[in-house]
Amino acid sequence: MSSTPRPGAPAAPGDLLPEAAKILVAGGFGAGKSTLVSAISEIVPFHTEEVLTRSSMGVDDLAGVEGKGTTTVALDFGRITIHNRLALFLFGTPGQGRFSFMWDELAAGALCAIVLADTRRLSDCFPAVDYFERLGLPFVVAVNCFEGARSYPPDTVRRALTLQPEVPVMLCDARLRTSVKDVLVKAVDHVLLMETGRSAHA
Repeated sequence: MSSTPRPGAPAAPGDLLPEAAKILVAGGFGAGKSTLVSAISEIVPFHTEEVLTRSSMGVDDLAGVEGKGTTTVALDFGRITIHNRLALFLFGTPGQGRFSFMWDELAAGALCAIVLADTRRLSDCFPAVDYFERLGLPFVVAVNCFEGARSYPPDTVRRALTLQPEVPVMLCDARLRTSVKDVLVKAVDHVLLMETGRSAHA
């Protein structure tokens, strides 16, 4: 059995090289996508954030997220190594509709997606859910539990978003690394389960 090559050493046939998988993190404006990527990334995360200014008034709906001072205009990026055979690259999408042209670029080659939901603005999830359903990309819904926000059971969120029965819905805290890790594990497990089901019916 071959071992993983030393850093900087040339790869030899049969070396166990880590594989990379791309996961999108989508959701509405202010749902916590940048926070989620930052909480789990083992590298310094890359953010393309701009300060909200008066020019965004009437364009960005701040209802429910009045304290938000910045917004992602292109993407967030982070990386987490699951084990020596798998690294996950996380790409956070912009939440506002006027930046949705970035989604097709970010979705190219993605393994699956996480739709981060905010129960204060649950309808903001619909564009992401519709997009991934049309694309045929597996996704999970993670309900970000904000302090002071009303809590709903996952089944209630499922019905409100009219999700298919096979789509996992779970509660999370995007600030906590352990909670975000649980979401990532669920997302990868969901992909594996779907692939197993396709193989069984092939």
